[in-house]
Amino acid sequence: MGTFCSVIKFENLQELKRLCHWGPIIALGVIAICSTMAMIDSVLWYWPLHTTGGSVNFIMLINWTVMILYNYFNAMFVGPGFVPLGWKPEISQDTMYLQYCKVCQAYKAPRSHHCRKCNRCVMKMDHHCPWINNCCGYQNHASFTLFLLLAPLGCIHAAFIFVMTMYTQLYHRMKIILRNKTSIESWIEEKIEQLKQKADKRVRSVRYKVIEDYSGACCPLNKGIKTFFTSPCTEEPRIQLQKGEFILATRGLRYWLYGDKILDDSFIEGVSRIRGWFPRKCVEKCPCDAETDQAPEGEKKNR
Repeated sequence: MGTFCSVIKFENLQELKRLCHWGPIIALGVIAICSTMAMIDSVLWYWPLHTTGGSVNFIMLINWTVMILYNYFNAMFVGPGFVPLGWKPEISQDTMYLQYCKVCQAYKAPRSHHCRKCNRCVMKMDHHCPWINNCCGYQNHASFTLFLLLAPLGCIHAAFIFVMTMYTQLYHRMKIILRNKTSIESWIEEKIEQLKQKADKRVRSVRYKVIEDYSGACCPLNKGIKTFFTSPCTEEPRIQLQKGEFILATRGLRYWLYGDKILDDSFIEGVSRIRGWFPRKCVEKCPCDAETDQAPEGEKKNR
């Protein structure tokens, strides 16, 4: 609101001409290009928006952009604070300690200097910055400093997204070229590898019976302290369990298992698979199942 009020309280519309300068044009152009490309890369290629990490990343990008532009325009339009034309101290005897500006026809306030670009005496003048096309002084020093701090941080975040986008998009294609293969051949190999992995998982899978209800919470408090603090750090879902159901586990951790819920025949064909993580405490192995001879992937290591 401070910036908005300062914008509508311009002395005159001539202040808008500050935008018509090579400094603001370049600065705003760089901010717009970097922010737009970072958001596009983040949403389309690097980190999908429907994931938790992608949403947090996108919100951070918007936050950087808003804060950078807020402090930039604040530094530009609020201005440094000028000594009023014709100003003189209330006590006439104090004039002997002050310098007189012939251009402004006024005495210079303490720590103020005359700016040739602005053609005014600036309070607590630091320098005239071409990137905001204004002086940096008493009123906008804080905003200008925050802009200088936030701009590099936002650029680092955007650069990280650019690098990860280049890696995720070009690494696979460069790998195909180096191996002297076509995209179709590479796709066929990937599908064969996926089918092999699925077949291996079916062989290694173990049937479990649910002995305790589980709500599907990420970090359940009622399943023990160890289960709470060892929740898998992944975006894969948790599945809700009810006592008496059966689960086909394919991999696991010490206190957690990952698998598919075995659906009844009454379910409609083509229904999506229900799979995800669940606490090991909620299930037990089926003693009469032939598949129990092999432990799920990762269980032997944890032992």
